[in-house]
Amino acid sequence: MTMIVSLKNEDLTVKINQIGAELISVKNSHQLEYIWEANPNYWKRHAPILFPMVGRLKNDEYNYDGKTYTMYQHGFARDSKFEIIDSNDTKVIFLLKSNSKTMKIYPFRFELFVTYILVGDTLQIQMLVKNQDEHSMYFSIGAHPGFKVPINPDEESYSDYELVIKPEKNYSLIELNKNGLTTSNQSKFSIDGNPIKISHELFRDDARIFDVEANKQTTFTLKSKKSHHGVSLTAYKNKYFGVWSTYPTKSEFVCIEPWWGIADSENSTGFIRNKNDISRLCCGEEFVANFDITFF
Repeated sequence: MTMIVSLKNEDLTVKINQIGAELISVKNSHQLEYIWEANPNYWKRHAPILFPMVGRLKNDEYNYDGKTYTMYQHGFARDSKFEIIDSNDTKVIFLLKSNSKTMKIYPFRFELFVTYILVGDTLQIQMLVKNQDEHSMYFSIGAHPGFKVPINPDEESYSDYELVIKPEKNYSLIELNKNGLTTSNQSKFSIDGNPIKISHELFRDDARIFDVEANKQTTFTLKSKKSHHGVSLTAYKNKYFGVWSTYPTKSEFVCIEPWWGIADSENSTGFIRNKNDISRLCCGEEFVANFDITFF
C-alpha cells in the first residue's frame, strides 16, 4: 500500500507521496495550492526527484565497465517506492535502496535519503546519497518541482508572473538540442535588477538552463506582480538551475529545478565516468544536496 505523508504547521499543509518521495501538495492557511496538479494532458508529475541522472542520456544509454545500460530521462527514483523511516508532524525521511531491479539498469549499491522539514512558511529538502558499494559510483541528482502559475486564478493570470534571480550577475545559458542534449552553444544572460517576465514563449526552445557556477547559494523567486503570491527556491552549491514549462501547449505551471548534474552532451561518448558534471563517490562516501522552498 502506498502512503501519502502529511506535514502541517500554522502556515502550511504539505503532502508527499511515498512513490518517488514526491511533493504533491502545499497549501497555505487560506487553502491556496502552490504545487502543480499533475494534469496528464499537460505534464503528469508534481515535483519529481531526479536520480541517478538529470536530463537525458544520449540514445538513452550509458557505458560502465564495458557494459551498456539503458536509462531514460531523469532516472528511476521518481517512479520508485521509498521506505518511510521516520516521520512526525513537521518532518519525514524517505529512503530508497538499490535492489535487484535497480542493479539491472544502474550497477551501483546506494542509499538515497530524501528529507522534508517544515519550518514556518519554508519547506527544507535534503537529498543524501550514500555509496554502499566496494567501488566508486557515478550519479547526478536534482529536483523538478512544478508550481501553479497563476497560484490564485481569481486574482491573476500567467502573464502577471516574473522571475527574480539572486545573486544578480551574468549567467551562462546552456542550450539543448531537439533531443534534449546539451550543445556547445552558450549565451550570456545579465541579471541587472530587471526581473524575467514569465511568458509561454520563454520556453519555445525547451528549458532555460542557467549555469550558476556552484554559488554558495542561489535563489530563484517566482512571484506575481498583482497578488504578491509566489515561491522562492534557494539551492546550495548546485551547478545548474532549469526553468521549464510546456511549449507550444500552454499550461499553467512553471518548474524551477535545482540540478547537481545535467543532460548528456550531443557529443557524448556514452562513458558514465566522462559524463557532463557527473558526481563521483568513493566507497563509503556521502553526497548531500540541499534546497529550501518558501511559499508566500
